[in-house]
This record gives sequence, structure tokens and C-alpha cells, in this order.
Amino acid sequence: MIQTSTPQSHNQWHQLADRVLNENHEITPEEGLAILRAPDDQLLDVMSAAFRIRQQHFGKTVQLYFLMNAKSGLCPEDCTYCSQSKVSEAEIPKYNILSRDKLMDGARIAAERDAKTYCIVISARGPNDREMNAVEMIVPEIKAKYDLKICACLGLLTDDQAERLKACGVDRVNHNVNTSSSFYEEVCTTHTYQDRVDTLTAVKTAGMEICSGGIIGMGERDEDVVKMALELRDLGAKSIPLNFLNSIDGTPLEGNDDLSPQYCLKALAMFRFANPDRELRIAGGRELHLRSLQPLGLYAANSIFVGDYLTTEGQPAMEDYKMIEDLGFDVTKHEEVATGQALQSGNATPDNATPDNANHATPGEASQEEATEV
Repeated sequence: MIQTSTPQSHNQWHQLADRVLNENHEITPEEGLAILRAPDDQLLDVMSAAFRIRQQHFGKTVQLYFLMNAKSGLCPEDCTYCSQSKVSEAEIPKYNILSRDKLMDGARIAAERDAKTYCIVISARGPNDREMNAVEMIVPEIKAKYDLKICACLGLLTDDQAERLKACGVDRVNHNVNTSSSFYEEVCTTHTYQDRVDTLTAVKTAGMEICSGGIIGMGERDEDVVKMALELRDLGAKSIPLNFLNSIDGTPLEGNDDLSPQYCLKALAMFRFANPDRELRIAGGRELHLRSLQPLGLYAANSIFVGDYLTTEGQPAMEDYKMIEDLGFDVTKHEEVATGQALQSGNATPDNATPDNANHATPGEASQEEATEV
């Protein structure tokens, strides 16, 4: 028998949304925990209240991102969740930074899929000179040809490296805090939470936007999930990707798989309450953990990746377009790209969308010969 929420529970979440919307209320740790721990039979009320906040700031738009794993594996860090870390035995492609042609091909696909932002990611503690030079060379070319926003995820950055990225045209830098400051040393020992905060500070000082989020499902407590949401608020993250752990065989967190779709949705709602005007992206693991409830996630979040992630596959792009269209939402349009193709209002499927699994530029599928250094 399906239980229905009471008027009192309905009002509880909408009253909190009213305070966030009308009084600029910043939710407390206790309120964040209450959202995470709300009974499942109140889930629709929680999502309805979160949607009111999302709608005020983003309407019914969805922003698409396309991610390029520009350098895979070979990382000296010991992050327990990551298939590319030195402690991982996962069978993944390993290659140095991709060639210019591969990076440009990824930008082309990003534009064709109507992504607003192209994310260039490398696995590393931080970028070396060769990697910095490659990014500095390719970013102006991508922006001139495809008019995409560029987000770079290159690991820990110095002040000088952040200034160089700003100068070459990078719009924002992704550097996830991944979990709360209290739990961080449980998932990584080769660098600290403060090291990550220092990188975000360098990014902000250089004049770029901060993209920073985290992962849920690594053994953290509810308190850590809430603390992460509030810490990201205080750090000024403009864009927040929220991942749900895809526990890859061969990593120390192999077998961690205790997330439910309901909990993931409540986490997204809590992040929306905590960060009402920040871009909230459903990132890795959404297909695995939200499953058939994926569409509900967009009542709190306003962004998704279209395509694959770093070393794991996403669902076919056409399924994402269909999901957005079925919700009655619209894809956020980037500035007119060189191809002249753009989404029509009310139609979430680009006319020039790449067919499923056709001509996919994800480097994980590239041969070792193709994945050469620039």
C-alpha cells in the first residue's frame, strides 16, 4: 500500500523553501540532515519544494556538459574511489595527454550535442609544463571554432598556473572537494582537503569560476554529506557536480553499493536547498543509482553530462535528450556555434546529434597509438 504524506509534512518542506526563496535563508546542518533523512513517503514533497527553488533560479532549463578524459590513469595520488589512482588495479586505458586532433574532435562532438561547456580532464596530482602548454594552445582554438565554455580539471594548481589558465581563455576550473573536510583523510592521504581548498582559492583569485562538487556513497555519514554541501556554499562554488559512487572493481572501494534512488534524490534536493542559485549537476553514477527515477533528479538539479564520464560509460545521448523533452524542459543554448546548429525551443534533441555510439570521441575507446602526447 502506497503511503501518502500528510499536509503537515508537505508544509514542512515548502515552508523551508519559502524561507530560502523569500528570506535568503541559509539552511542549517540540522535542516540539511532533516532533508536527507526525510521518510521516503515524503520524497515527492521534498522534490516539489526543491523544484520551486530550482525553477526560480533556472526555470525549466537543463545545461549540458561534455567531458573529455584527456589523460587517463598514471596518477600518483591514492584516492580510494578512483580507478586512475596509484592504488587502483582496475583495468582501464592508460595514456598521456591526447593529441590536438583528438581534443578538437571532442570539442566538435560537444558542440554537436549542444553542450554549453567542454570539460578537459587529466589524471594527475597537478599539471606538468607539457600539459599546461597543451591546454594553453588548444583552448583559444576550441573557443574560436566552437564558441564553447571551457572547464579545465587538471589537479592541484599553483597561483601561476591558475593565472595562465585564465589568460588562455579557460572559463572555470573543476576541482572537487569530493567529501567533507572531516571525512577527507579517509579517502585520500597523498594530499589534504586544504590542498584542494588552496587550489580553489587560486582559481577564484585568478578570476575564473569555481566548479567543485563531490561523491556520495564512499562510507561517509549523513553529517558529512550535509557538511560538504554547506562547505561548497561557503567556498563559492558556481557549479556543483554531484557524483554517486560507481564502485569500480580493482579500487579500494570496490563493492560499496548501498545507495538507494530515494536517498540520492534527497541528497540532490538537500544540495539545492543549500545552494539555491548554484548550478547543480547530476554527474557520475546517475544511471546506476537513480535508475528509472533519473527524471526526478532534474527537479532539483539543472545540469547533466551528456556522454561518458572518465572511465565509466553514461547512457546514450539520445536517452538524455528524450528524458529532458519528456519532462517538458529545454536545453540551455550556448552562443551560436560554427555549425549554426542550435536547439529549437521546446525540442530537446539537436538536429545534428551524433547517433548513439557513433563516432564517439571518448578517449577510453582510443587505441594507445591514437592517445599520444601533444
